[in-house]
Amino acid sequence: MGRMSAQERREGVIRAAIAEFARTGYHGTSTAAIADRVGVTQPYLFRLFPDKKTIFVSALLRSMEDTRLAFERAADGLEGGERAFQAMTSAYAQLISTRPETLLMQMQGYVAVAAAEAQGDDLIGEVVRAGWMRIWETVHLSLGADADRTTTFFACGMLGNTRTAVGLPASTGK
Repeated sequence: MGRMSAQERREGVIRAAIAEFARTGYHGTSTAAIADRVGVTQPYLFRLFPDKKTIFVSALLRSMEDTRLAFERAADGLEGGERAFQAMTSAYAQLISTRPETLLMQMQGYVAVAAAEAQGDDLIGEVVRAGWMRIWETVHLSLGADADRTTTFFACGMLGNTRTAVGLPASTGK
């Protein structure tokens, strides 16, 4: 196999960063751990990304977009009703059970917002809010722009998130 391009390396770093930040958060994760996981040196890591915060934001954006795309794909072609709701619910349960780091990365992002904003840094908060609104809009439109159904969907999702975060199955199996 040939050498990887810088873009392929960036992708590898983002995926490695999601795995590392999901486990230990922004402050608990070293750039050395990310570089080791992806198999590059730290100096090379910093040729791809200017700093740790940029890596974190890139990982956060990717995990949020992965979630949004899972919803979009699941609801594609379904007419904004119960079928779309169930398809997106199943897709999300599948995503967080097979790739829990996607959810955990987003949760780390929520924690990082409070810490960063307490220090006067709004970037992470802006990224999280914009990403969350893209997810909300995708689900909302997929459910026929029904605010009550969208709220119910996210309430059920939060229950699944909490169950997953504490080590229980995402679903009660009903």
